[in-house]
Amino acid sequence: MFAPRTTPWPLVALFTAGYLPPYLLPTTVGRLDTSLPLSTTQAGAVGSALLLSSATAGFLLASRVQRVGARTLARFGLALAFLGYGAAALTTAVPAVVAGAVVGGFGSGTAMTVAAARIAAERDPHRASTAGLLSVSALAGAVYLTVPHLGRAHGLPLAAIALTALAVWPLTGRLPGGTADTPAAYGATGLDDADGTGAPLPHRRSGLVLAVTVLCWSLAQNSLWGVSGRIGLTQAGLGDAALGAVFAVALGAGLVGVLAAGALGPRLGRAMPVGAGTVLIAGCIAVSASATTPAAFATGEIAWNTVYPVVLSYLIGLAASLDPRGRWAVLVGSASSLGTAAGPLTGSVLSAQAGYPVMGLVLGAGLLLVAAPMTAVALHTGGRPLLPGAIRRRGGTPAALVAAATGTPSGAVPEVGAVEQPVVEIDVEAPAVAVRGAYGTAGPRQAAAAPGSGTG
Repeated sequence: MFAPRTTPWPLVALFTAGYLPPYLLPTTVGRLDTSLPLSTTQAGAVGSALLLSSATAGFLLASRVQRVGARTLARFGLALAFLGYGAAALTTAVPAVVAGAVVGGFGSGTAMTVAAARIAAERDPHRASTAGLLSVSALAGAVYLTVPHLGRAHGLPLAAIALTALAVWPLTGRLPGGTADTPAAYGATGLDDADGTGAPLPHRRSGLVLAVTVLCWSLAQNSLWGVSGRIGLTQAGLGDAALGAVFAVALGAGLVGVLAAGALGPRLGRAMPVGAGTVLIAGCIAVSASATTPAAFATGEIAWNTVYPVVLSYLIGLAASLDPRGRWAVLVGSASSLGTAAGPLTGSVLSAQAGYPVMGLVLGAGLLLVAAPMTAVALHTGGRPLLPGAIRRRGGTPAALVAAATGTPSGAVPEVGAVEQPVVEIDVEAPAVAVRGAYGTAGPRQAAAAPGSGTG
């Protein structure tokens, strides 16, 4: 029996806490540059170290979500995020700031890992990831509107991330525990097959291609995002408050994009949003990086942030569809975090060596190159598998699209969109139709009368 179609709000909150640091990357790196004795490249390196620590958590913990328990790991990650980011926000000593950012990044990555694994086990991972993107975009927009009015201290965005982790903590009580919870109820997410079913990792080639291309995709996005603040301040001529307003409006436009993605759902498939959306992002990055006026910069940033979360939501759903146990969702998410981690340093080096406009052209060209293999993966894979013996009715929906909830191995069943099973007609010998004359009327019979013979 299907569970009610409800939004898993604890997972949405955990998703928000895990994804908030990348969303606040421009203001975090920018304030490290202006408030601490760090060069532009050094500030970008600190941002990269934070996000690299986050990606490391995903790779290390992907096989332990089911065994340790989502609740335990989520609380561990949120505690590290609160302590690490909080300590970095309260000190001006550069080594302590770096150490706190790295510890906090590992905590954010842990929360992101749990959220990705659990969302992959949902009936509708696209719906859950869309809600998470809406939440993190709204919160990040509020931070961008608020922080510039509170001063130029480096610790303000870090404190916002720490307080978010603290606020999400009470919601973790609704997450499942360790191995006492059955895989049928929660889905096994361990790469080492913690539930003991021996199910191999499905779609290995597609998953590896997706992981590598998403790494490059995230690298290009965050190479610009990490230096967007400096582009706006130094090249486009915006003030600090105006820059925060542009980022807030851009993230608000991202909310519209995510709502559109949620409304469209699977109607357009995944290939067109991923491929065409990545091409549009490449153009937006070139416009934003070459902007020399506030209007051009705002146009590029707003258009970019409108399309970016749309494509991201489909990529998350695509990764989740490759394995209902969530293993590819975690690995692809960690690869994305790895690309995100290298973004600030890559953007800082490229802009320092070649300038912002050339950096934008290089990043846009890279996105055009990875658009083709990502689209090919979306075309090649069909999404969720059916249960064994399930039949897809012609012109209708799958009869049993619940493999994600039951932990059914992907390789044991046909893919959604596969060739439909033919309907086999079986002839069944029907009983003889009753003939009126074969039965007599009710009443006493003559002793010699044969059964069924009438008396009159």
